[in-house]
Amino acid sequence: MRIAMPDEVEWIIERIHAHGFEAFAVGGCVRDIILGREPEDWDITTSAEPAEIKRIFAKTIDTGLQHGTVTILKNHKGYEVTTYRIDGEYRDGRHPASVEFTRNLTEDLKRRDFTINAMAYSHETGIVDRFCGITDLYGRIIRCVGLAHDRFQEDALRILRALRFSAQLDFSIEEATWQAACELADSLSKVSKERVQTELTKLLLSAHPEKIMLVEKAGLAEFVTGGFAEVFARAKERAGEAPFCGLYGLPQEKSVRWAGFLRYMTPAESVKILKGLKLDNETIDHVRVMTGGFCSPLAPEKTEIRRMLSRMTPGQFEGILHLKAMEGDGSVHCIRKLWKEIVADGDCVRMKDLAVSGDDLLALGMKPGRELGEALGFLFEQVIEKPKLNQKELLLEKLGKRR
Repeated sequence: MRIAMPDEVEWIIERIHAHGFEAFAVGGCVRDIILGREPEDWDITTSAEPAEIKRIFAKTIDTGLQHGTVTILKNHKGYEVTTYRIDGEYRDGRHPASVEFTRNLTEDLKRRDFTINAMAYSHETGIVDRFCGITDLYGRIIRCVGLAHDRFQEDALRILRALRFSAQLDFSIEEATWQAACELADSLSKVSKERVQTELTKLLLSAHPEKIMLVEKAGLAEFVTGGFAEVFARAKERAGEAPFCGLYGLPQEKSVRWAGFLRYMTPAESVKILKGLKLDNETIDHVRVMTGGFCSPLAPEKTEIRRMLSRMTPGQFEGILHLKAMEGDGSVHCIRKLWKEIVADGDCVRMKDLAVSGDDLLALGMKPGRELGEALGFLFEQVIEKPKLNQKELLLEKLGKRR
């Protein structure tokens, strides 16, 4: 089987070969090409050591010399080239205490996590598959290289990676690999929250986000972050044993998928969980608004729709409608229709679009502070209820009668 590689990857491999060393595309890119998917990255492994690579190529970055990785720059893009290596003992369940370079490709492949990620390729040799990765690809199986206990004890994040690949590829997890994952679930507590969050986000954004249930089934939930296990308990109580089957119908957008997963939690609980997982503040705020809006009744009535729109961005409102539709709310279609009419009519749903400004009220002699804020709030509420009132003269008249 001949694999089409980017020109830059072919050039790098050929240059390394020309200097007497081995070089291969390795890992996920080989897996994805066999599956007919577009690789996100192209990693290269080689028998050459970092100093030798740096002598071959003029433009390099010392990405991780202690682990044998040098980044080669070609056409304004970086390609990681890593020396074959043997990892030493993993004392902390995350990082090898030492790294030994080797000239043996098999030694390098055997330290990798799963058989489907332990294949290498070059045009000269074709696919190098020492651990039956192709067989597992065709069998749609996630299986550890060697003993699953050893791989997971080396790096507990691999447990979540197994679940994530299962969701992305719709593969089953081989029995011994699954058993080891369950038995070593508590080791996930050694992994940084950022790394845990990255895997969970990729799982939720996959084609099979319902497989987030595997986190609970494997006994991992309590070791993810505080309150995470409660998400599953509450979801099953509200929606049965398969509460996340509808997630696949949500847009593949991070905040919407997280909001769908956390929809039965309160906004405060959602924020606590996502902060515990070190998500970015923008995503956390979107999820807070969406989970709050999901729990709030919304009638197909323009005033109520305008009022909700005034408290959030259009994207957040769209996310709320997606969550309500997933839950079977039959009014969503009508709400969307009314929303389009609100936008088409140019109804004011933002304080900044109010026909009267704070400067206008100050010019009338109103003092800044609480009185000014209350007056603007009163006028804005009038416009939310009756958009046609959003004219300066009409609003000032309303305010005059109120005073």
